[in-house]
Amino acid sequence: MDTNGLTFWRWFLLRLRNKYFLTGTIFLLWILIFDSSNLIDMRKTSRHIANLNREIDYYRAKVDDDRRKINELRTNTENLEKFAREQYLMKRPNEDLFIIDESKL
Repeated sequence: MDTNGLTFWRWFLLRLRNKYFLTGTIFLLWILIFDSSNLIDMRKTSRHIANLNREIDYYRAKVDDDRRKINELRTNTENLEKFAREQYLMKRPNEDLFIIDESKL
């Protein structure tokens, strides 16, 4: 066996006889594992907060992009016509429309 490991366990068992060390060890275990705001729950919560912050950044960028597109559509009639043709498949009278499905190519 490893002498360092054996020495640690011997040291730990000798310290367990001390009531203050035993009380402190039980207190630390309680705080780290069993408490309502334990270390495991705090880590899960911080990960969840980080994910939510990433989602906030994504949606803010999306909103800014959509605002820019709306502004372009309101100010430029050529962009409005292009948008209507691409998104809603609109066409002018006496004009043929060909739809190419790129996913089947």
